[in-house]
Amino acid sequence: MASFADLELIEPLLRAVRDEKYETPTPIQVAAIPVILQGRDLIGCAQTGTGKTAAFVLPILQRLAAMPRRAGPKACRVLVLTPTRELAAQVSASFTAYGRHSSLRQAVVFGGVGQMPQVQALARGVDILVATPGRLLDLLNQGHVRLDTLEVFVLDEADRMLDMGFIHDVRRVIRVLPKQRQTLFFSATMPSEIVALANQILTNPTKVAVHPVASTAERIEQRVMFVEKANKRPLLLQLLKDPAIDRVLVFTKTKHGANRVAEELSRHGVPADAIHGNKSQTARTRSLERFRSGEGRVLVATDIAARGIDVDGVSHVINYDLPNVPESYVHRIGRTARAGKSGVAISFCDGEERGLLRDIEGLIKTRIPVVSVRPAQSTQPVAVMPVAAKPAAVKPAPAKPAGNPQSRRPQRGRRGPLGVNAGASL
Repeated sequence: MASFADLELIEPLLRAVRDEKYETPTPIQVAAIPVILQGRDLIGCAQTGTGKTAAFVLPILQRLAAMPRRAGPKACRVLVLTPTRELAAQVSASFTAYGRHSSLRQAVVFGGVGQMPQVQALARGVDILVATPGRLLDLLNQGHVRLDTLEVFVLDEADRMLDMGFIHDVRRVIRVLPKQRQTLFFSATMPSEIVALANQILTNPTKVAVHPVASTAERIEQRVMFVEKANKRPLLLQLLKDPAIDRVLVFTKTKHGANRVAEELSRHGVPADAIHGNKSQTARTRSLERFRSGEGRVLVATDIAARGIDVDGVSHVINYDLPNVPESYVHRIGRTARAGKSGVAISFCDGEERGLLRDIEGLIKTRIPVVSVRPAQSTQPVAVMPVAAKPAAVKPAPAKPAGNPQSRRPQRGRRGPLGVNAGASL
């Protein structure tokens, strides 16, 4: 089994890795770090939770340390482009954590907040700039950023850029980049437009693939509950009576639906927040911090807002609404069962969603086990039928999982009435 030392990382980075309690690199880190250290372009097909952020952060920090120089005013040496504000903040936090033993300067820029502090941070130039496309273009157009001396360009979660309608902004950014640069391209899926973009911007890249999109983590215990639409909220409240369901991501189709579910849970004494695109950046950050700290037990999210959420110890994912796109199901449930730990994904399915369930099962090539629910009035708690003593097998998580950039909390090992294992990590 490879270690971080085997990847020829310099001592300050190895020390930072040890400080973060990480011991064993993930497969994408083992594959990607040596390639990036060689200065080659790379295309990585990897989902959130595979360790891809550290896979590019560590070698980029080593490259900058090996060739020390200061970026000029308003310039940067490295640009990481991300689709969401939350992901930008998390990538920036990774550079801070792993670069703690260096003197490198960085800035993170995204919309939803005032731009003046960002302009001031960029004025003297930075080594690393993490940005979302819209705010970066605003700053470029106003002359507050220069990209003509860029050395490394990272496009993170390219498929989500496409989903969110940012692909044209991404192309505008790419047009002003210098042709001589190292480009690192990451995407969980590879639709045709993303393949075309990769072919345009990469030069003889090395390809690394981890967990194809149709795969789901072996340690996720999946369940589906057939329930009338009017009974979904009572059913959710009933499930949350189980204390083993201790940190939960709930997915809804719409922003309005996320608000309604969070408000209903809060009225019944369940600490819950909603996060979606209509929330201000301040509100989104506050909700995420409440969830991360444990003050908020439930975070209700839409697909777009949830992409990039990286919170330790998510024990359960509940699909309150099934997604219209089956690939989104894989991304959703991948928020639990990180780093070798177990997790549970429960999906509610009403009569109109049966076709969506068939599409999901076709993609993952698995029939999702059904948990029965007793009929109940929509105004009454929904009772869950007892589950067989031996539900579908789930591989037990190791007692002491090796540390890596997806695991921070110890395994709890509690199991609830749905075969729940509450020790999952995001």
